[in-house]
Amino acid sequence: MTTGCQDKSGLSLRLHQQHPIPLRAEFSCHRGELVALVGPSGSGKTTILRAIAGLHSPHSGQIVCAGEVWLDTSSNLCRSPQQRRLGMVFQEPALFPHMCVLANIIAALDHMPKEIARARARDWLERVNLGGLENRRPATLSGGQQQRVALARALAREPEVLLLDEPFSAVDRVTRRKLQSELAALRQHIDIPVVLVTHDLEEATLLADKICVLHHGETLDYGLPDRIMTQPVSPLVARLVDLPNIFDGVIECHASEAGPARMRWNNISLEIADNTSAKIGENVSWTIPPSFVVLHRRRKPSKGERENPVSGRVSEVLTFNEISRITLLIEGMDDCALVISLDTHAARRNDIKAGETITVSLLAQDIHIMAAKEL
Repeated sequence: MTTGCQDKSGLSLRLHQQHPIPLRAEFSCHRGELVALVGPSGSGKTTILRAIAGLHSPHSGQIVCAGEVWLDTSSNLCRSPQQRRLGMVFQEPALFPHMCVLANIIAALDHMPKEIARARARDWLERVNLGGLENRRPATLSGGQQQRVALARALAREPEVLLLDEPFSAVDRVTRRKLQSELAALRQHIDIPVVLVTHDLEEATLLADKICVLHHGETLDYGLPDRIMTQPVSPLVARLVDLPNIFDGVIECHASEAGPARMRWNNISLEIADNTSAKIGENVSWTIPPSFVVLHRRRKPSKGERENPVSGRVSEVLTFNEISRITLLIEGMDDCALVISLDTHAARRNDIKAGETITVSLLAQDIHIMAAKEL
């Protein structure tokens, strides 16, 4: 899929191969942007990072970074890893255990005079909030502190691109949140493209400017996190980003003087936004995010409740601190479950429990139509 024109000051790539891991990947990352690569295990995320770093040579493709061609198989050009100015942080920090923190960073700066390297190493330790720990050995640091050292080491080299391969997955949740916050703050001061590999969709939406969804090495979707998570290009992408509400429908009519566009969902006719190219009578797939489903409040109805009302029996209520996830079995549809997400206090205020019958609205503007067949 096309991901936009090449950015001469950032990173852009096209990679194609059949073996050993299939690749049909394409995306770009502008200066100052963070692109998150997401997808199931084996989708090629780490292979793409290795190709950018020069540690893997794809059969066909091109990689351009900061206006320099790092890879162009059509002209048999492939820069070595040493010729590519990049920083890379892995899941494990890979620090030298016999060296102090400061020496670990200086070791990556052997291309510059010793005193300049020392000053730069100290500066980056301050930037990652490790000032004063210069003489500590890695074994005396926490996992989060070790990853900060690895990040400082990568950035001290003044790279043209920063590659992060699940850098926070080996630490506990609290530390992970702190490291995510520190990375977000640090990005305000580094004007380079950043590529993050992560299995954590919440982390991707929290940190990324763009998300690239991969499956079997192929770029299936690429764009803003909000768009990916609410308007995926296909049912497969919807499943890969864990959207629970994926249904089939048939286009009944487009908008006209006679009324709005409509779609048949089993025995229910739903009003939809007229932004689909599907023809009348065509089978489609559609989705709506759980948080976009509007609950009909029992004591205080709202105007939005008149649009696409749907009733059903609550089969399950799961509470995750501030958010409750409710599964609704739709009346007249066998085994058709609609998942809605509510603030827990709203679920309690409306006394939503398993076995209760409730009504919700599916607002036309929030119903996203996709092609019935996978891309």
